[in-house]
Amino acid sequence: MENPGVVLFLLHIAGAAALLIWSVRLVRTGVERAFSVPLRRWLRLGAGRPALAALAGAGVAVLLQSSTAVAMLATSFIAAGTMTASVALAIVLGADVGSAVVVQLLLLRADWLVPLLLLAGVTLFLRSQDKTWRQGGRIIIGLALIFVSLGMIRDATEPLRESAALAAAMRYLGTDAISAFLIGAAFAWAVQSSVAAVLLVVTFVAEGVMPVPVAAAMVLGANLGGSFIAWFLTLGAEVEARRVVLANLMLRGGGAVAALLWLGALVQFLPMLGGGGVRQILTLHLGFNLIVAMLALPICGAVLRAASRLLRQPEAAAELARLSALEPSALAFPDRALACAAREVLHMGEEVEAMLRPVVKLYRDWDEPTAEAIRQKEKAVDRMHFETKLYLARLTRESEGVEVARRSVELADLAANIEAAGDAISRQMLGLAARMGPQNLRFSETGWQEITDFHDRVLANAQSALNVLMTANPDAARALVEEKERVREVEHDLQRSHLDRLRRGLVESIETSNIHQETLRALKQVNTAFTMVAYPILSETGDLLASRLTRHPEV
Repeated sequence: MENPGVVLFLLHIAGAAALLIWSVRLVRTGVERAFSVPLRRWLRLGAGRPALAALAGAGVAVLLQSSTAVAMLATSFIAAGTMTASVALAIVLGADVGSAVVVQLLLLRADWLVPLLLLAGVTLFLRSQDKTWRQGGRIIIGLALIFVSLGMIRDATEPLRESAALAAAMRYLGTDAISAFLIGAAFAWAVQSSVAAVLLVVTFVAEGVMPVPVAAAMVLGANLGGSFIAWFLTLGAEVEARRVVLANLMLRGGGAVAALLWLGALVQFLPMLGGGGVRQILTLHLGFNLIVAMLALPICGAVLRAASRLLRQPEAAAELARLSALEPSALAFPDRALACAAREVLHMGEEVEAMLRPVVKLYRDWDEPTAEAIRQKEKAVDRMHFETKLYLARLTRESEGVEVARRSVELADLAANIEAAGDAISRQMLGLAARMGPQNLRFSETGWQEITDFHDRVLANAQSALNVLMTANPDAARALVEEKERVREVEHDLQRSHLDRLRRGLVESIETSNIHQETLRALKQVNTAFTMVAYPILSETGDLLASRLTRHPEV
């Protein structure tokens, strides 16, 4: 590859960058699928203690290799009312530090590491029957491919050390730090990963094709671009959740702009830290995020108040009435009519998921407008269920064919299950929450932690069920059914734990005993109702026995 052509060089770099981006995503999705619930529980451990919350955020970001993923989890907790905005902001700041630590870890080089990781990862993935071990294999394969992609980048850039054109471009960027900064920000936003962006920049520095001043500007830009990712992903979220993301954008992004203004002094200071260019850039990236986190943690409240002034609660706007997906004209075309019914069932699921998300916070802080909104949604779900049944019944009368009848029955069953989940939330959980305030009842701290953890697990499963309903993915359906069994076991363990507290005579546990147990049962009922979306898919693929999953899934 001496004197490679521009097209060939770009092809190698693009392929290596694509592999790097995909590998980082592979690790993140593996961690999310295998350890989603424990990670979410870990994030909530820091409630009321900003330093501990930041430490939890950093640890989860290291595992997920993404501060954006942690930010999305934190905003979901705010939406559910199980976390305050100041704690969520501390978690996100810690996650920014964690993502910087990830870059340090992923640049370790050892010739024996890649084949060992590939061997272990592929063996685990192909040989393990347990979901957690299989996802562990996925994670290890992703790590190996990250190292492979970095090696590809090093190989592709090695012949360019003597390139006159590249040297000229780097000289220009060395005199135009703003352009380098914007390139780094744009690249991090485009690939949706500041980790991947910084890894690419540091690899260029290691190969001697990018000078330290240019790399420093691009890494600072990557921090700005990385803080923008969560902002765009939460545009449809609740205002309070978006304020946390905006506050992080102000702190991390604003800090990156401020550091750019002092870039000349930073570049002169970096050699004093020792090490070569790679070590200097890594230190800059980690040090920048550490400094931002340490300076910002004591003033999280003030920053959030500033974000609240910039991002106000919008005034209620006139809304167009929702049109039902059940088009009467589609009944003459069975496939189209079934698709319409499926869309209506999906919307029912979305409405019930929206009911489930805020209901748990009403157990501690009753809010009548929120409760009334849940009741109104439950009425809308009941209406959609009734109309869907009539629509499917009419379809089976007017259409012939076994397949149409079978699919109609499946959709009617799914609608009934989702409607039952809505009833469990509106009638059971809302009624239980309403008893807490007038009777001045409070769960014990352990009991409340159990309720919120279990609610979060069920909420995550409900969201997964909606994804299964949309995609009909057999692997996701199997994982959902496996999680149903896990929820049953967890609910049994939590009931036993509650009885142990009763035996010890804890006053809060005695006073709230019935409410605690009935809430757990209601949540399990909601989980079961959502999980039923997976059964028709697994039945069609042959992954179900008469009463349970087959023992050995197809690879």
